[in-house]
Amino acid sequence: MREALGRWLQQEDLNFALTNRIPRRLLTRLVGGICRIEQPLVRDASIALFRFFAGDLALHEAKLSSFRSLHDCFVRELKEGARPVDPDPSVVTSPCDAVVGACGRMEGMTVIQAKGRTYSVEELVGESAAARSLSGGVFVTLRLRANMYHRFHAPCDCRVERVRYVPGDVWNVNSAAVRRVERLFCRNERAVLWTRREPGGTPLVLVPVAAILVAGIRLRFFEGPLRARGGAAIPCDARFGKGDEMGWFEHGSTIIVLGPPELRLHSSITEGMELRMGQPLLRLGEPGAQDATAGRVSAAGGSSATR
Repeated sequence: MREALGRWLQQEDLNFALTNRIPRRLLTRLVGGICRIEQPLVRDASIALFRFFAGDLALHEAKLSSFRSLHDCFVRELKEGARPVDPDPSVVTSPCDAVVGACGRMEGMTVIQAKGRTYSVEELVGESAAARSLSGGVFVTLRLRANMYHRFHAPCDCRVERVRYVPGDVWNVNSAAVRRVERLFCRNERAVLWTRREPGGTPLVLVPVAAILVAGIRLRFFEGPLRARGGAAIPCDARFGKGDEMGWFEHGSTIIVLGPPELRLHSSITEGMELRMGQPLLRLGEPGAQDATAGRVSAAGGSSATR
């Protein structure tokens, strides 16, 4: 029955209508409240319903074997060693479990969202001058499915220099919406984390994007919800070792990773593949090394070298 229902819900027009042509903010607040109810009957029913629709949650990897609420289950931590982290210092690893979406080289300051749709780095991060340091760089869109592990981690030894919370909508970020909603990632609520690799100082930007249902983004180095901080850039000096937890989503969404021209896609990365946190994502370029990003077919339907 789940497979039949899943096929029915995957019809793109129906899926888009059911997950977007609704009061998105109202439904998000309502579901967020229900998810936090710790009454055992409500908790058990909501977790069972979530597992029915989301599929395998791989709860055997979780640090805890029982949960106080659906929210507690959703933001679960994993057992030590469940996600090995690539130790190569020249490799930038995936900050989260995800499916790889559009990826490749930026064309100046333009990033591919999906075939026929683009957006600008300046609009995404909300800072024109700083964004120029990324011109011609690399981008990767990492989409988290509902059943995935929803905490995100440092992709390298790094220092977070500032964070900007950008208020916005809560459009769904699944493939149906990404293909239809113009500049979707620039319209949704998001956080922009400006980091620098240590040592070396290479800039690396992580943009966790919120979505419908709960929509919260929490950072380990901030107390309370980000939206309470307003939209101004917040200076900080938070240091992380590669693989250290940085924060979590309170529902499924997307992380966009942006790097300067000296970074390139790791040779293993292909659009549509499933990644786990800690696996290789980007690599520092070396003089004379072939750029794995060049010639990569992306959601634009062409070579990333020509975008």
